[in-house]
Amino acid sequence: MSAIYTRGIAVLDRFVPPKLQPLWQHPAGPKTIFFWAPAFKWGLVMAGIADLARPAETISPSQTTALAATGVIWSRYSLVIIPKNYSLFSVNVFVAVTQLFQLYRAVNYRMQQTKKPVA
Repeated sequence: MSAIYTRGIAVLDRFVPPKLQPLWQHPAGPKTIFFWAPAFKWGLVMAGIADLARPAETISPSQTTALAATGVIWSRYSLVIIPKNYSLFSVNVFVAVTQLFQLYRAVNYRMQQTKKPVA
């Protein structure tokens, strides 16, 4: 598989304009997994934003806590690795923020339910 990838990149190298060469050749650029993993992780952010339309009672606090913690941990990690991966940092900050907001919604809903008088 890596031979196919290497040949494909060699073909694409010829078509990258000179102005984009610094990005293309960067240690965390499109030729590496350091670029593609964060690019696909934006799907989690989009899912989190789409979940804002869900009713608060259907939100899983344990799931949102796990995703928020993952976002925070990987945000930190992305700044201590070499090369620093700002793309990974940004996507994980967004994952953490969207999930922390979802967690707030879930906890707030549950607190409101406990304050209601039992009929």
